[in-house]
Amino acid sequence: MRKLTIACCLCSTCIWAQKKDTTHLLEEVSIITYKPMNGIGRMKDEAGQIIYAGKKTELLLIDSLDANKALNNTRQIIGRIPGLNIVETESGGFTANGIGFRGVNPYQGIEMNTRQNGYNISADAIGYNEAYYLPPMEAVKNISFVRGAASLAFGPQIGGMVNYELKDAANKPIEATVSQTMGNYNMSNSFLSLGGTLKKFKYYGYVQYRYFGGWRDNSQQSQLSGFASLKYQATNKLQVGLEYSALRNTIRMPGGLTDSLFQQNPMQSLRSRNWLQSPWNIVAFNLNYQLNENTSIGLKSAFLYSERDLVWKNEDGGPGIKDSITPDLQYVPREVEHEKFRSITNELRVLTHYYISGKKQSLAFGVRYAYAYKKNQHGADGTTGSDLTYVTTSPWGGNTNYYTNNLAPFIENTFYIGKRFSITPGLRFEYIHVLANGYDEDQDPNPPSPYVVINNLQNTKMFLLPGVGLQYKVSENTGLYANYTQSYRPITYAQLTPFGTIAKINPNLKDANADNVDIGYRGSIKNIINFDIGAFFINYKNRIGTIYKYDTALYAYRTNIGTSQHIGAETYVEVNILDGLIPTAKYGRLSIYNSYAYIHAQYISGAYAGNQVEYAPRNIERVGLNYKIGGFSFNMQYSYTSLSYGDASNSKLASDALSTSLNEYAALAGIIPAYQVVDVSGSYKLKQKYQFKFGVTNLMNEKYFTIRTSEYPGPGIIPSPPRMFYIGFSTTF
Repeated sequence: MRKLTIACCLCSTCIWAQKKDTTHLLEEVSIITYKPMNGIGRMKDEAGQIIYAGKKTELLLIDSLDANKALNNTRQIIGRIPGLNIVETESGGFTANGIGFRGVNPYQGIEMNTRQNGYNISADAIGYNEAYYLPPMEAVKNISFVRGAASLAFGPQIGGMVNYELKDAANKPIEATVSQTMGNYNMSNSFLSLGGTLKKFKYYGYVQYRYFGGWRDNSQQSQLSGFASLKYQATNKLQVGLEYSALRNTIRMPGGLTDSLFQQNPMQSLRSRNWLQSPWNIVAFNLNYQLNENTSIGLKSAFLYSERDLVWKNEDGGPGIKDSITPDLQYVPREVEHEKFRSITNELRVLTHYYISGKKQSLAFGVRYAYAYKKNQHGADGTTGSDLTYVTTSPWGGNTNYYTNNLAPFIENTFYIGKRFSITPGLRFEYIHVLANGYDEDQDPNPPSPYVVINNLQNTKMFLLPGVGLQYKVSENTGLYANYTQSYRPITYAQLTPFGTIAKINPNLKDANADNVDIGYRGSIKNIINFDIGAFFINYKNRIGTIYKYDTALYAYRTNIGTSQHIGAETYVEVNILDGLIPTAKYGRLSIYNSYAYIHAQYISGAYAGNQVEYAPRNIERVGLNYKIGGFSFNMQYSYTSLSYGDASNSKLASDALSTSLNEYAALAGIIPAYQVVDVSGSYKLKQKYQFKFGVTNLMNEKYFTIRTSEYPGPGIIPSPPRMFYIGFSTTF
């Protein structure tokens, strides 16, 4: 806490004093601000046109963290958020690590509402909610999280919301930042940003290029990303802005491994012809208007124009089978997949204040309208070569078009009762209309046919999501919070698309929905302790998952598995030792933190009642130490994640799940063993202008993995990175 006391005594030289012969002594005014300790804090009750009062939130200030930002190391950057489960695919053949909380599916953040600067950046927030693009962490100012109660203000996703807020223009005509990071396995990352303020205009942009040779065979990747923002302060009340985000990448996917191959050597690869590209483009317009001292209006419109292109030797034969070679000494043809995403999302928000019995109240309301188009082409034969080409030599196995319209008005009101207590009820209404045309592969073997024609299949869904948040300020800097909200995962035709040649989908999939409850106590005590201790409950109905079946051949079956209940605790405690418990900063500033979550996620109905939910480890623990003195800072973090399962059957091997011996598929299902990882990083600032960075991730060279998959970037086990070093330099001028 920093306390600034301002007092003014008018004297004869003041123009106000000259008007009168008397001298007035103003009352003392105290301005109190709180800076998050070592980079982590929480959202204010209100920000922009959004109400956060009574919700479980976290806020990370990225520049204050020592981490490998060049490779977007999720564990180091956001790992201290309690309960965060990470699926590590960034350096294993996919574009971005997936995250999930409280036992929800972490794969590609599919159950999260993923945003940048407040607008959606996933392919289609309703129909295809996978995060192929994330901004480079060197360009990110802060990351905010809202758990299950995010459904009222942001959307129906069960996992909550994560928002990456990018840096803004400097308050001078021009400021540039140049950064270069190098690491083993031929990692090189270059970053350049430029920004400034010219009268009523603010501009900011960056360019990043990264090349990574890969620590596995056949795993090199390159990435070029960029961003440009221009804001215009038209009047004191009106600001408008335009942004553009771009990503171009080329990723060679090394494929998955069986358990035996992983134990033998996780660096090996049996696939040399797998490639992925996901060119991403987002244009966003934003407007903020201060109507009067009590009312503000915000509008965010985002247009997404993106793709996902894939050519690979698919999963036929399983992860343990090498690429097939025909009698004429050529590889068999690869499969080509192509997806186009076109979407536009508009969110209009209003925040207004009014008074009841002299007490200020807050009302937030608005509406979202989104339109999304997805074209899915898959199952075509590609070339027999190994280079990157999307040439097809046969018709598409499936060629479908999906259209989604979404209209969602919402309203929340914070009623302040007395000086300490507030209650925030709210409602969100979702209208979803989906339409599908085209044809796809026939999954029904009785009788089999080449294709199933999809002719104007359409469906309309409407549902109401209620919620309420409670907040009680125990003291000026600590408080209790509790909330309840409903969330929803609608099934659209896009989600009924087969996700691989060994995949089948239950045509009678039902929408999933959940009840979310949070309760906790959070705050800070002087400059000594920062804490958030809470419990949660999720009742997740019609949970969608994948099980493995065997008929004439193995196939992965996506279906409603049953109802699961998720009960647990999330705790974050950080203690400043030097410059805190010990008030002197003579020897620097030393703090320790502990981020721990206990997650008991279990099926309570369905064929697997009593089993642990897949990708829901019981214990996630991260303990860290921060030390700063002068321009030097250092962080060490220990991470532990307990055992989890790759499918609902809780099998130890795929052959257990299938009750048959299928060694070639043995890695698709089974346990994900517990693992522990140590990361260290540091930096040194010289003259507040130059910064030297260094670090080692996975210091103890732990051999582990976080995902088994029947599809890309597998199939099979996707190993996590071994020990990696990096050094870097940056300067701002």
